[in-house]
Amino acid sequence: MVDDDENLAPKPATEHTRARNEAARRGLPLGDRRDYEDAARGFIGTLDDARIIGPGGATVRDLAAHDFLDASADAPDTVHPSLWRHAQVNHHSGLFEVMEGVYQVRGLDLANMTLVEGDAGVIVIDPLSFSETAAAALALYRRHRGDRPVTALVYTHSHADHFAGSRAIVGDATDIPVIAPHGFLYEAAAENVFAGTAMTRRAIYMYGLMLPPGPQGQVDAGLANALANLGSATLVPPTDLVRETGETRTVDGVEMVFQMAPGTEAPAEFLIHFPELRLLCAAEDLNHLMHNLYTLRGAQVRDAAAWWKVLNESIRLFGDATDVVVGQHGWPRWGGADIRAYLADQRDLYKFIHDETLRLANRGLTMTEIAEELRLPGGLDREWYSHGYYGSLSHNAKGVYQRYLGWYDSHPAHLHQLPPADAGPRYVEFMGGAEAVLDKARASFDAGDYRWVAEVLTHVVFADPANREAALLQADALEQLGYQSENPTWRNEYLMGAFELRHGVRDLGEIQLATPDVFAAMTPEMILDFAGIKLDAGKAGDSAVAIAWTLTDAPGGPTTYLLELRNGVLVYTAGASAGPVQASVSSTKSGLASLLFGGAPFDDAVASGDAAVSGDSDAVSRLFAMFDEFPLWFPIVQP
Repeated sequence: MVDDDENLAPKPATEHTRARNEAARRGLPLGDRRDYEDAARGFIGTLDDARIIGPGGATVRDLAAHDFLDASADAPDTVHPSLWRHAQVNHHSGLFEVMEGVYQVRGLDLANMTLVEGDAGVIVIDPLSFSETAAAALALYRRHRGDRPVTALVYTHSHADHFAGSRAIVGDATDIPVIAPHGFLYEAAAENVFAGTAMTRRAIYMYGLMLPPGPQGQVDAGLANALANLGSATLVPPTDLVRETGETRTVDGVEMVFQMAPGTEAPAEFLIHFPELRLLCAAEDLNHLMHNLYTLRGAQVRDAAAWWKVLNESIRLFGDATDVVVGQHGWPRWGGADIRAYLADQRDLYKFIHDETLRLANRGLTMTEIAEELRLPGGLDREWYSHGYYGSLSHNAKGVYQRYLGWYDSHPAHLHQLPPADAGPRYVEFMGGAEAVLDKARASFDAGDYRWVAEVLTHVVFADPANREAALLQADALEQLGYQSENPTWRNEYLMGAFELRHGVRDLGEIQLATPDVFAAMTPEMILDFAGIKLDAGKAGDSAVAIAWTLTDAPGGPTTYLLELRNGVLVYTAGASAGPVQASVSSTKSGLASLLFGGAPFDDAVASGDAAVSGDSDAVSRLFAMFDEFPLWFPIVQP
């Protein structure tokens, strides 16, 4: 193989992929049109311009990018038929009437914006990922419903696609209540910062952000057709925190009853019942798919036991008082009996994954063996909303195993394994050399054994990254696995791997890890925790530094933190007696955050007046010189 256009371009489906997808099609109830009808129900109108534009003219979201889904009712042979169906159902964008006085804007972003009209204005639930998509959604609503003022903003949970467009909704107003679950602000900031670079890079794979939309590229993102990207992220802090199930708020004549759901789909989350409307907003705990217990972009494993118990409580609290349910992704469902069955099935789904995984673990199976063996019961498998369009039975089972037992399967050979770049050459040597491995891999590829080809060629690629034959053949295997995947995030992962094996990693520039709004939301302790994460222990070595750092605008008044560099770690203590220190520094919280996140030299901050120092300023500069930089575009499929 050579790096010509033919080898670098996407390939057609092989006979094995076509046969596998055709077999899947024959086993699916594709004549069931219920979801198509529900997703289109109540449609009012959409944007005149399909492109939502962000800073510098960047396209934040293009609603027409997935119009190829309308070309055929039947899936092309490069897309799993179930995934094609799900992507078509997701391909609705615009303003929808859910019921009298309740509307949703869907398809402009990964999440939905729900709008509940009150006596004088409108309550906005979840302001999407970016100011641009949130502004477009609110403008679309007002075009059809009048220029109603926003009388409250509600965050159902702490994920960015549900809060980061907030300034487009409230602007600079200070009299609009912003309601959120307890713990929201910490969780919203922490998830975006502590492992933010790694999580962002991995999300590019999970959502297929480098892939062109189309039958041989990105088809869907699970919760919507695509992720909005390159917009302006904001975070308006909550003014009203809900702490306990059963708490109520009445805003603009609308009563809301809250059910707490921490540790389910997000660390801080609640569901909202509207008793007078007989409406349940299920946040992201109830979906037209199997959600993630472990998410491929990386995050703390979610608690399946807590999740099923929350849904069980929802049935008890609201089941007989609900005629309509909306989620903050997907489309609504109508009818009390249907909603109770939907809640019960989703409850059973997460309980099944939890209980069966632990049953098999207690029989001695490893996470890999459990993931290979697990199958849904027929009653769940027959429902489209149990299918793995975001989470999967395989990686969710591994998540449950990891939550309880961790990564180690107790086989001593797995306790101290060689890293891939060290193991690769040894594997290749044992298997007779790269050419022998490639010969066998080509035969396995021709036989349709793509999982094995992808696995074995990893050793060749990591042994010799310059071996283009191995890289291109592995790319072809990953591509066929993507074409066969029902789960869109698996498809995106496979196709992104194939893309980077063919084209390499394309450095498209850095990202802004935290915005000024996120800085403001972070506590001083969170900022100092991030400083500890940035410290390169190798550079620090046996260095010892003590600095008294005063934050002039800390909550409760100016607070001095003793920063101690010792043993390759940075320890901080608030209010401690400083004792002998090399330097004393004062700054605002945002000034400290800018030094850590922006990477400006400490001397420049002193010169500009953003920081003041007494004592040995070189000691502070030496400390900041030990902080690492986190490049976004690190390699994944190659060393």
